[in-house]
Amino acid sequence: MIVGSGASGLSLALALASELRVVVLSKAALTESATWYAQGGVSAVMDHADSVESHIEDTLAAGAGLCHADVVETIVRHGRARIEWLIEQGVPFSTRTSKSGVVEFHLTREGGHSHRRVVHAADATGRAIEETLVERVREHPNVTVLEHHMAMDLVTTGKLGRTPDRCIGAYVLDLRSRRVEAIGARAAVLATGGAGKVYLYTSNPDVATGDGIAMAWRAGCAIANMEFVQFHPTCLYHPQAKTLLLTEALRGEGGYLVLPSGERFMPRFDERAELAPRDIVARAIDHEMKRFGLDCVYLDITHKPRDFIIEHFPNAHEQCLQYGIDITRDPIPVVPAAHYLCGGIVTDIRGCTTLPGLHAIGEAACTGLHGANRMASNSLLECLVMAEACAEAIRTQLADVPPVPAIPPWDESLVTDADEEVVVSHNWDELRRLMWDYVGIVRTTKRLERARRRVELLRAEISEFYSNFRVSGDLIELRNLIQVAELIIRSAKKRRESRGLHYTLDYPEVDDLNYRRDTIVRPGDFS
Repeated sequence: MIVGSGASGLSLALALASELRVVVLSKAALTESATWYAQGGVSAVMDHADSVESHIEDTLAAGAGLCHADVVETIVRHGRARIEWLIEQGVPFSTRTSKSGVVEFHLTREGGHSHRRVVHAADATGRAIEETLVERVREHPNVTVLEHHMAMDLVTTGKLGRTPDRCIGAYVLDLRSRRVEAIGARAAVLATGGAGKVYLYTSNPDVATGDGIAMAWRAGCAIANMEFVQFHPTCLYHPQAKTLLLTEALRGEGGYLVLPSGERFMPRFDERAELAPRDIVARAIDHEMKRFGLDCVYLDITHKPRDFIIEHFPNAHEQCLQYGIDITRDPIPVVPAAHYLCGGIVTDIRGCTTLPGLHAIGEAACTGLHGANRMASNSLLECLVMAEACAEAIRTQLADVPPVPAIPPWDESLVTDADEEVVVSHNWDELRRLMWDYVGIVRTTKRLERARRRVELLRAEISEFYSNFRVSGDLIELRNLIQVAELIIRSAKKRRESRGLHYTLDYPEVDDLNYRRDTIVRPGDFS
């Protein structure tokens, strides 16, 4: 059973389907995932002027001392093979013809990379990958796709009073009929993506509600590095634009960040200017907005030829035109927004969690690749490499897994239909606003404590609501987001230093002596 339908989940399904029966759960349409919206590309060493060692070095530098070096090396070394696999599946990556007449990949460069190594399909790489993988999954006879089905909670033998404890399936809500069914599985994989919807402003799709992380936590798994939330520096600032991210490649191809006056400001913050890692760029934008009382800053690529801009960024050009902005003539108003969660469910290099029978891959997992800050385009790389590694682990382990015992049916005998759904919508709105205000790009101990107290009250209200009323998709998502918010806050309070994506005014310096380690929390550390 694979929960999630992004690049990691679908790649894993295809890797296993030749030998096993696989069910893929998607709580929306199969294509609705963060992968679909990924613009930049996949980082991999594909050019003779580049090297695996250089990619490793860049990743370690971006991760601010917390990357697991063995994991970084393993994932980076498998990058080229995964690109070649995607090509076999039919992904149409962008190419160019060299001066010698050879057709080769068009590689772009993004923040933190010392070489051009981002393989892309124009500026809609995620959509090209997702469409291709969805087509392959739908045509495979061993894969059952259940769209509009949401996993609510994992089922473990421990919950059934049996030992040893292992995951044996999940309770799943059919969002159309609102019926709950139990699905048993000899191996379960959480590929549910991130939790950007815990913040008021995010580049993530609506499905990014931290479901896998919350379910794993309730099932007893260890969680790590939740304080490291990456805010993408450049999301479109427009009253009608919901989650439109402006690809980092715009800066990679020469775009400048400027104030309303037209003055560049990034050279004052970092010698790499617009190509600095995302945490530095996001904090710089946040600083300038607060310093001048601005609603936004501007991303300006108008100094490049019009044909160049349209050829390289057709998707960004078309989407911005819908809001009256011609990026070939107009600077683009941008603000930072929650984008990627570097923490998640603790796994090893095979995607195995601390709960037997349960695996996690993609953004929901914390492998140690990203450390305190994800380098651009390493996320899709991780999805693809970890899917293959996880498939091998599952194939090896299943020989020793007993048949799945009967799972008791979901009991709704003591609940009724909700009488006031406004409780859910109001608490959802309050949670996202308090997380944005108190647990955002720049933090303080006082803000974190305020957020913790309010989240505890919200969690109690939602727990009471969940116990008394029939479940709905919105209620389950809010329950999960409340849990994820608490994990982020508690983890941030534990780290009394500033490192990577976690920046606090109370402890502005890096403290390698005490905090050059992962922030790991386990059930029982706090209720």
